[in-house]
Amino acid sequence: MRKTVREAARATRQLAPAAVLSFGSYLFVTVLLIGAIGAVSVVAIGLLPETVLLVRRIAGAKRRMVAAWTGQEIPEAYRPVEGTVRERVRTVVRDPGTFTDLRWMVAYYAYGCLPYLAIPLWPLGLLVDGVWCGLLRREAVVLPLIARLADLDATWSTALLKPSPKAELAVRVEELTETRAGAIAAHGAELRRIERDLHDGTQARLVSLSMRIGLAKRAYDRDPEAARRLLDDAQDQAEEALTELRHVVRGIHPPILTDRGLAGAVRALAASSGLDVAVTVDGLEDADSEREGARAPAAVEAAAYFVVAESLTNAAKHSGAERAEVGLVRTGKGLRVTVRDEGRGGADEAGGSGLLGMQRRVAALDGTLRLTSPAGGPTVIEVELPCVW
Repeated sequence: MRKTVREAARATRQLAPAAVLSFGSYLFVTVLLIGAIGAVSVVAIGLLPETVLLVRRIAGAKRRMVAAWTGQEIPEAYRPVEGTVRERVRTVVRDPGTFTDLRWMVAYYAYGCLPYLAIPLWPLGLLVDGVWCGLLRREAVVLPLIARLADLDATWSTALLKPSPKAELAVRVEELTETRAGAIAAHGAELRRIERDLHDGTQARLVSLSMRIGLAKRAYDRDPEAARRLLDDAQDQAEEALTELRHVVRGIHPPILTDRGLAGAVRALAASSGLDVAVTVDGLEDADSEREGARAPAAVEAAAYFVVAESLTNAAKHSGAERAEVGLVRTGKGLRVTVRDEGRGGADEAGGSGLLGMQRRVAALDGTLRLTSPAGGPTVIEVELPCVW
C-alpha cells in the first residue's frame, strides 16, 4: 500500500503542473481563437509571430514535463523567427512546427482534463484501496489509475508534439545551410592565411635569395670572397624558404597524415607540443595496415589532426598546464577525438579564432564539438566526426 501511495503521489506531482498548463491552455486557445477572427487586420497579423513564439514556449514546457515523467526527450524542430515583420510572419506560417504545436494545443483542449480526474481518485483510492489492500491483502486498483492517467497524458503529448519528418527536414536544411556557410568562411580564411604566409614569408625570402645570387654574380670576378659569403647567405635563405613552404603545406594537408596515419601523426604532435601528452588510441590502424576500412577518410583525419594540433597549441599557450591527454577512439558511426588538459580552464568558444576554426571544420563534416572548461579546469574538448569505416 505504501508503494502504491508513493507512486500515486509521484504521478500527482506530474499531473499538477499539467493541470495548471491545461487551464492556461484553455484560456490561451480561447484568446487565440478570438485573435484569429481579428487576424484580417494588419495589426493582428503583425502580432502573429509573437503569438506563435508563445505557443512554442508552452509546447516546450509540456515537452519538459513529459521528459521528466518518461525519461525520454521530445525533440524540437523550429525555424528561427528573425528579420522584418513580413519575414517573421512568412516564417511562422510556413514552419511545419507551427502546425504541430497548434494541433497539440487544440487536442490538449480536449484531453487536458486528464489531470483533474486525479482529484476524485485520491479520496476514493484511499478508501477503497485502504480496505482492499489493508484488510484483504489484495493489489490496489484505484490509486494506480493516477499513474495511468499520467502515462496516458505523456503518450498522447509525445505523439502530438513529436516533430513531423517535414519539420525535421526543414531544420536539417537550415543546419546544413549554416554549416556550409561556415565551411565557405573557413575555406576563405584558410586561403587568405596561405596567401599571407606565401607573400610575407616565402616570397620575401625568394626575392632576397634572387638578389643575393645577383650580387654574388657581380662580385664573383673582383671579390670572390664576398661572392662566397653572398652565396652562403643565399643558401641559408633557400633553406629557410623551404622550411616555410613545408609549414604552409602542413597547413593545407599535413604529409605526415599520409605517411603515418592519424595515430602516428597525433603522436608526433604530442612529442613536439612542449607538454607531457599521453596519447591513447582505440580501434585505429597504422598507415601501413592492409585491413580494409582501417583508416578514416582523408577529410576526417585532417579535421581530427587540426583539432588536436589547435587544442594542444592553446593548452601550451594559455592554460598553464604541464600535462595533457589525447584520445582517439573509433566508434560504430565515426571517430571520437578527446583532448584534455589540467590547466586553469575558462576557455570560451566565442573568445578566440582557434575554437571558431575548429567548430567550422567539424561542422563542415556534420560533426559535433563540445567544450567543457570551468574556471580552475580541467578543459575538455570532445569532437565526434561521423564517417563510414
